[in-house]
Amino acid sequence: MERRSFLKAVGGATGGLTLGLDAARGADGPSTDVERVAGVPRRVLGRTGQKLSVVGFPGLALVHYEQPECTAGLRSALERGINYFDVAPAYGRGQCETKMGIGLEGVPRDSYFLSCKTNKRDKAEARKELDHSLELLKTDHFDLYQLHHLRWKDEVEQVLGPSGALETLAQARKEGKVKYLGFSAHTTKAALQVMQGFRFDSVMFPINFVEQLQYGFGKDVLDLAKEQGVAVLAIKAMSFGGWPAGAQRTRKWWYRSAEEPQEVDLALRFALSQPGVVAAIPPSFLDLLDKAIEAAKRLQPITPAELNRLGELAPSCVSIFQKDDRQASWLRPPRDPAFPRNPHEGCGGLWT
Repeated sequence: MERRSFLKAVGGATGGLTLGLDAARGADGPSTDVERVAGVPRRVLGRTGQKLSVVGFPGLALVHYEQPECTAGLRSALERGINYFDVAPAYGRGQCETKMGIGLEGVPRDSYFLSCKTNKRDKAEARKELDHSLELLKTDHFDLYQLHHLRWKDEVEQVLGPSGALETLAQARKEGKVKYLGFSAHTTKAALQVMQGFRFDSVMFPINFVEQLQYGFGKDVLDLAKEQGVAVLAIKAMSFGGWPAGAQRTRKWWYRSAEEPQEVDLALRFALSQPGVVAAIPPSFLDLLDKAIEAAKRLQPITPAELNRLGELAPSCVSIFQKDDRQASWLRPPRDPAFPRNPHEGCGGLWT
């Protein structure tokens, strides 16, 4: 859909499609704002009691900038009420951790919530990665440490099994190097299976109007998270789906993002109105973070009329998760030799 068409559609009268709050999961109620800092709401991260800004700093953004800009962006986010910072060793093959560690050096450690991840699936490799991340980020602990980017059955079985990465996370928590445990996943089956195998403190999952209103992506994960009392961290919250064939790409990025203030407002409000969602990570650019922060200051629950409009728009957007999520066998597909081994090459490593 062309951007002007979107803005016209969301600003105009709603049509015949009726989507109640329950259809978009809003009837169950979003997480409650407990306070505002510099105008940005904060919510409690499930049973941890920790208060997070509803917008998190996307550590992968640092891959695009030199250190002075990274440091300025990190400090500016802190000043504007952001206390949740997310990063991973796969982002730029360690350069984002390095830049964040330098940029936050000297900032009181108790003034921000630091989240990191590992995409290693076995105990020994995960331990090496955890210790290296602590060193690069110049800290003695992570507030949240997560299994990163789970998609396939073999990955879930390995992390949960003997000598799996989960053993490293549990041991690190006993040692005080990690406070809380979580994971990120890009398929429903992976998320549900790993949640059934261990009680995590948080789940990081794609929550956005395109995927959820097209085919319910995220609904089952939100339901199980609610049942277990697990906090939800939304990724791809500002996604407008994949780039349509022939569309002009305004950014070198693998999906389209909300750009205009009205788009950003609606996309974030949809994600942050879902039950159990505590915070959302914007796409990995500092200017999009700025727009997300401004939208957070205006944050209100999404309305039924706005849900109706988004429901009409969603089918015109290109899903970026449906193919993998609906793979019947839930087995890792054979690699297509026409594509690089790491599908995230060109955007700094594994995305969130």
